[in-house]
Amino acid sequence: MKKVSFFKSIYSKFVLIYLLLIFVAMQIIGVYFAQRLEQQLLDSFESSIQERVTILKYSLEKEITETRKVGDPTLMEDIETTIGDYDSEDISEIRVIDQDYKVIGSSAENQEIVGNRFNDEMVMTTFNQGTVQKDIRIDANKGERILIWSEPLMTEDDVVIGNLYLITKIENVYEELEQINTIMARATIISLAVTAILGVLLAQTITRPISDMRRQAMAMSRGNYSRKVKVYSDDEIGQLAVAFNNLTKKLQDAQATTEGEKRKLSSVLTNMTDGVLTTDRRGRVILINDTALSMLKVSRETSLSKPITEVLGIEDIYTFDQLLNEKESLILDHSTDKKLLYLRANFSIIQRETGFVNGLIVVLHDITEQEKIDEERREFVANVSHELRTPLTTMRSYLEALAEGAMHDEELAPRFLNTAQTETERMIRLVNALLQLSKFDSTDYQLSTTWVDFGRYFHRVIDRFEMTKSRNVTFKRLIPEESIGVEIDEDKITQVLDNIISNALKYSPEGGQVTFKLQVIGPNIEVSIRDEGMGIPKENVSRIFERFYRVDKARSRKMGGTGLGLAIAKEMIEAHKGQIWASSEEGKGTTIFFTLPYEPLQEDDWE
Repeated sequence: MKKVSFFKSIYSKFVLIYLLLIFVAMQIIGVYFAQRLEQQLLDSFESSIQERVTILKYSLEKEITETRKVGDPTLMEDIETTIGDYDSEDISEIRVIDQDYKVIGSSAENQEIVGNRFNDEMVMTTFNQGTVQKDIRIDANKGERILIWSEPLMTEDDVVIGNLYLITKIENVYEELEQINTIMARATIISLAVTAILGVLLAQTITRPISDMRRQAMAMSRGNYSRKVKVYSDDEIGQLAVAFNNLTKKLQDAQATTEGEKRKLSSVLTNMTDGVLTTDRRGRVILINDTALSMLKVSRETSLSKPITEVLGIEDIYTFDQLLNEKESLILDHSTDKKLLYLRANFSIIQRETGFVNGLIVVLHDITEQEKIDEERREFVANVSHELRTPLTTMRSYLEALAEGAMHDEELAPRFLNTAQTETERMIRLVNALLQLSKFDSTDYQLSTTWVDFGRYFHRVIDRFEMTKSRNVTFKRLIPEESIGVEIDEDKITQVLDNIISNALKYSPEGGQVTFKLQVIGPNIEVSIRDEGMGIPKENVSRIFERFYRVDKARSRKMGGTGLGLAIAKEMIEAHKGQIWASSEEGKGTTIFFTLPYEPLQEDDWE
């Protein structure tokens, strides 16, 4: 989990925001308080000045309007006396100005201004308007703020007869205000420090569960759902922690369900007999199961992220867009020289409710056996039709000849009838063989088995052929003398041996030899019958047990075969849980092998 730096954490942001809020609040309060305090101090200062000015003004108006007698002090002397008697720490200078803007009295130590004209703008405004004028200025000598007060001196008839000009020390007010502001600043700093401490403590109570939830979220992203967030309170954050724990539990259950379904799906895909491929919306393979890999003979590494058309081997015929619109299944031919392989591909579009295509699912089904069965069925029908048509055509020709008059020919009639009888018997054998194969194909076919000594039984069958053979062929027997008890359907195995021995005699040359061999190999007995005939080409050996298959069809028909003998033998041997196969070499002969299950019996089992 990546560690968050202190200055980027919600912890520091919370404390900082808390401090900023307090600081802004203190500043607003300080500014408002300073302004109100400044105004109040100025108003108080002016009120105190106003009280003194009122008394002084009254005295000066009386002095100016008073009628003087001979020997009385002059106006300037009376004014000087009045001003001199007035003493105040807040007033640094008092000037009295007459109607001609001349200074007729001053409390300053420097009396040079007395008698001089004083052309101050405030004084002129006071004379003109008859109102009090005030202005705060900076003393050029001391650099301190002073309040200039210009008060009109008036008669009882409100006629301006002079001006009272005061210079007051208002700097004290601002010094006092500055002291108060300093106190406010210190109080702000102290309050911020206390607020910071409280903010840290408060932030811990809020950020601790948030940090726990963050750690839990990071653990959940890694698949760990075992942790739980500690609940510190019952407030909204505590309720959030409880909700987060419930969410974790539900996610854990959902994850478990998803994993279970994923394992089921993986198991289904792995064990499916059909191949499954899934693509993304661009047609590239994102999933392929083992069955599909085996069918297509590709590896997972080379097939993933490749176009589906390339993996299926149809890139020259179809595009991905064409596959999306393909409604019917496709038959894919992946056959080789050694093995047939036909696949049926069915396509299903992965589509959202909005119609957006997310990809394509391809299901591959191996239809090789079905194709082989269909091909065998077509070949079987063709062979049966051919096998029946030949004797029927022959019979029709001979019967037509007889009907046209040959029946009255004593030489031709018997020969034609004999040929018709031979072809009829051949058709009967063919139909009987087909009926016998049909029984083996049915599911309710049952064997009637008994225990036989296979060596003695094998000798009896060979003896029958040796007594009835019409050709100069010798028999060689390699059969053990000890008893070999096998449970078989004697009639069916006799038919198998008849078919094999008949073929061996049929294809053996004059003076040839047929070798009969019996041996026990593990849990089976193995029977082999070898002739010294013309043999079978290597590429045709595996097909001689197919129905109607002949290596030399013309010669086989000439010898009276139906092409079903070995097919029937195969069905009977497999019904006995055995196997049958052939080995041949051209020009040297053919050997037919078959096995049957064998369980050794004790001596007292035989009577």
